[in-house]
Amino acid sequence: MSPEPFRRAREPVRTIFVGDVHGCLDELIALLDELRVDPAADRVILVGDLVAKGPDSVGVVALARERGFEAVLGNHDAKVLSLRAGGAVEAARAGEPGAHAHVAAHLSLEDWRFLERLPLYLSIPKLATLVVHAGFVPGVPLHAQPRHLLLNLRSITPDGEPSKRVRDGVPWGLRWPGPQHVVFGHDAVRGLQQHPFATGLDTGCVYGRSLTALVLPERRLVSVPAKRAYVEM
Repeated sequence: MSPEPFRRAREPVRTIFVGDVHGCLDELIALLDELRVDPAADRVILVGDLVAKGPDSVGVVALARERGFEAVLGNHDAKVLSLRAGGAVEAARAGEPGAHAHVAAHLSLEDWRFLERLPLYLSIPKLATLVVHAGFVPGVPLHAQPRHLLLNLRSITPDGEPSKRVRDGVPWGLRWPGPQHVVFGHDAVRGLQQHPFATGLDTGCVYGRSLTALVLPERRLVSVPAKRAYVEM
């Protein structure tokens, strides 16, 4: 039987946003220890891409689920979910631990349920904050944001069009007008991003760099180094 999730106070003392973990369980535990996370008082939200590429995606999902952490859906989480929907799970028990099919083949039923319930974005009105994996297209109402861009957006082109490629333009967060501040991940190439109304937390842990968290309301950034590079960028 799975442990019961930890319970926190009704109003969290801190809200802690964690960048793309990508199966880096040791680094996630080190970051939580560095922050001295109190499950009864702190709200922890992962910005997506819990799984794939790194060494222990199943461990990351299980830890998030058992500790009552929240998360938004990332593009790699969505890819793993698509494998289950396509019936390709049982055929993939062998292979590299970071492969999407390997992750899909080893998740428990509780882990599947956790991933299936992840929203595309979260709104935290008391902090005037939104959480999404990749980004929002400026000028488009939240309810009309395309799913593939919530999962893959990186840039805004000179013509004002959204793009998933870094080289196509400026970071979308630079164009985000607020007033809500957006916390996001996905863009390890650009790394830490600090715009007036958007903060990007993908600092490339799985590529050997670091895992980063943003702590509100004090707006403090905390990072721990990766143990090694698990894949090449």
